[in-house]
Amino acid sequence: MKRGSVQAHPYHLVEPSPWPLLVSLALLTTTLSAVMTFHGVSNGPLLLSLGLLSTIFTMALWFISVTREATAEGHHTFAVQKGLTLGFILFVVSEVFFFLSIFWAFFHSSLAPTVELGAHWPPAGIESMNPWEVPLLNTVILLSSGATLTYSHHSVIAGDRKGALNGLVITIILAGIFTGLQGYEYFNASFTISDGVYGSTFFMATGFHGLHVTSWKWGIHQILAAMAANHV
Repeated sequence: MKRGSVQAHPYHLVEPSPWPLLVSLALLTTTLSAVMTFHGVSNGPLLLSLGLLSTIFTMALWFISVTREATAEGHHTFAVQKGLTLGFILFVVSEVFFFLSIFWAFFHSSLAPTVELGAHWPPAGIESMNPWEVPLLNTVILLSSGATLTYSHHSVIAGDRKGALNGLVITIILAGIFTGLQGYEYFNASFTISDGVYGSTFFMATGFHGLHVTSWKWGIHQILAAMAANHV
């Protein structure tokens, strides 16, 4: 039976789903356990690991459900796609302002260091990282991953399925290398997130950026799986 004979509008009326609630609970567990870990609670790291695994697992199942709705069930009509595109644009705008606030805090403190910071930037006692070593390498890797993802996109437009798949695989590999190098930076840093405004802004900016890279790496995993299964 065609959709037109069932409903007189092109919109997708979503059926009740357990995934929003389960993902919210997993994220709540992750947040609370992260706070416990930062405060040195003994079971904090274990609960944090369980929270992260639960978040990844439930989000993967949610992505599978959305993929099924878009492909096998055919719910993503042109009108629905327009709504999803607008929602994604608004999401990107919110992300821009989120990181703008972090950079604002950084430049507010660095361009005019206060007496409490020793009237110097970086503050006294902080040994900053050499930007020409791992940070530069990670920047090159990040830009390269953007290039390979763009190559995959244009391969899809050109009908080059193999090129699109190869571009996605290389992008995922580069994202993994980026995350590993960022972890190496954190492990060898001479300061922590509690070392004043410098540590706070550094780990907030790079930490949330690394979280975005990790999240989108899993998103690209889903796209790769969908393409490999001939869903797109």
